[in-house]
Amino acid sequence: MDSSGMAASLGRGTGTRHRFYAPTRQDEVMQLSRIAVAGASGLIGSALVRSLGADGHEVVRLVRREPRDDTEVRWDPEAGRVDTAGLAGCDAVVNLAGAGVGSRRWTEAYKTRIHDSRVNGTRALAEAVASLDEPPRVFVNGSAMGYYGETGDRVVDENSPAGQGFLPELCVEWEAAAAPAQQAGVRTAFTRTGLVVGRGGGAWGKLFPLFQAGLGGRMGDGGQYWSFIALHDEVAAIRHLLETDGLSGPFNLTAPQPLTNREITEAMGRVLHRPTLFSVPAPALRAVLGEMAGDVLGSARVRPTRLLESGFTFAFPDIEGAIRAA
Repeated sequence: MDSSGMAASLGRGTGTRHRFYAPTRQDEVMQLSRIAVAGASGLIGSALVRSLGADGHEVVRLVRREPRDDTEVRWDPEAGRVDTAGLAGCDAVVNLAGAGVGSRRWTEAYKTRIHDSRVNGTRALAEAVASLDEPPRVFVNGSAMGYYGETGDRVVDENSPAGQGFLPELCVEWEAAAAPAQQAGVRTAFTRTGLVVGRGGGAWGKLFPLFQAGLGGRMGDGGQYWSFIALHDEVAAIRHLLETDGLSGPFNLTAPQPLTNREITEAMGRVLHRPTLFSVPAPALRAVLGEMAGDVLGSARVRPTRLLESGFTFAFPDIEGAIRAA
């Protein structure tokens, strides 16, 4: 597949027509035809599936229900079960599955679900991949910028250590669960994703209606850093990791310049032509969200050092462009 075809497919998949990085040397591009995707119905997964399908790739979706045909494979991520035979013949596996971190208050029961849907699901897929006579050539597994925890004003990248708390500990376990695939010699990459700017779901999907109604505003004092990425660039980066031979380990999927919540709020107001006069005090957020408020009020100043060094170019490195593309 040439670079123009890759760029066009990303445009069709996410509603934009901007180019993104493709290797200039053809021997760096992995030719992948059959790709399994877990989490294919989510914000990122559905955009990725559209992009891959537009380029003629055969996409195999992992589903919890009985499969309708041979383009679906049954699995139960929380129970750690997957129909291994259904993955035979896949050139690549992408795992983006996991219970929504921001979907509800973090009760102990829901924290267990967040954990098991990621860690158990990843381990099951990695073990399935490793057990195949001809395993996939690449395994791209989800992770999150939550790996770094609270960073304050300190800039962190892929060489920085994990933070402390529920999300950092979760991300460490999540990535470690892919060990069976790595030990089997499968090239494995992790996507430490930031706040995805897209209207179809996720945290940003919940913020958009508030700002459109003129009810958007700062969270706490607004000084905390939010490392964002446009949905278009998120999909492009995942494909970059899939299709560029030699890329393995963790990659921060965040725009090059993280901004504060205050700066992002002001940008939302400018792009949507709405006031941003409201603010939600930190005590109110803690009262409503409980432990999850730490994720909203915490600072994550993350830089995508390895992604940039690998040659990836962002189509929407600035927040206003990302908002307009959403």
